[in-house]
Amino acid sequence: MTHIDLALVLPALLACFLGGVLKGATGAGAPVIGVPVLAALTNVQFAVAVFVTSNVLTNVKQAWEYRKAQLPWPFMVLFAGGGALGAIAGTFLLAGLPSDTLSIAMATVVLGYVGFRIFKADWMLSYAAGLRLSGPIGFLGGALQGATGISAPASITFLNALKLPRSTFIATISVFFIVMSIGQIEQLIVVGLLDWYRFFLGLGVTVAISLFMPLGNYLARHLSKETFDKIMLGLLTLIAAKILVQELFF
Repeated sequence: MTHIDLALVLPALLACFLGGVLKGATGAGAPVIGVPVLAALTNVQFAVAVFVTSNVLTNVKQAWEYRKAQLPWPFMVLFAGGGALGAIAGTFLLAGLPSDTLSIAMATVVLGYVGFRIFKADWMLSYAAGLRLSGPIGFLGGALQGATGISAPASITFLNALKLPRSTFIATISVFFIVMSIGQIEQLIVVGLLDWYRFFLGLGVTVAISLFMPLGNYLARHLSKETFDKIMLGLLTLIAAKILVQELFF
């Protein structure tokens, strides 16, 4: 067990580094890159369980700091509430499906997210349409989060399509992540995937992500948004491709 624990230190630090940089630069999305990195070297269940604690804690400060910029409460309740319900459903898939199936599903979700960001970058929704879709999209994002640890293809893409100001985007996605992850934590405990060992690893992940977030802020100030997006999307593509090749051919 000690050998296995030590072998996880470097991949975990790499996942935290990349996740912290992304969150510091964009205000969201640490699991988008952190979970696939850790899952590629361990398994999806382990990666999701380790990152869920940080998904709550790293968003509390942002939710409080930007609380005055939140969208109206009907949107917030439907979006975050849908996310929590979806996370509960998705966690049962996480516990019940084989690890290789989950890995392939996660890699497919990541590649779908990359493709949508590239080919539908100008997709736009009105607030009225967004309000009608907030519950279903929140549920879909929560289900993806519960099953694969990544809600971004639904949640972040949806909010980006509303063309929200940065402060409103951060306020909204932070509350969504907190509420969704609380529901996810409860179910991870119920199905036996979150124990004290993984919880304390998650606290370490939280500290590490917080330490690397200032680097993301620095890069966001010195790189254009387009350049940073291309780097991160390229990295996500490589990670997803590695997972698919590993699971399908080895």
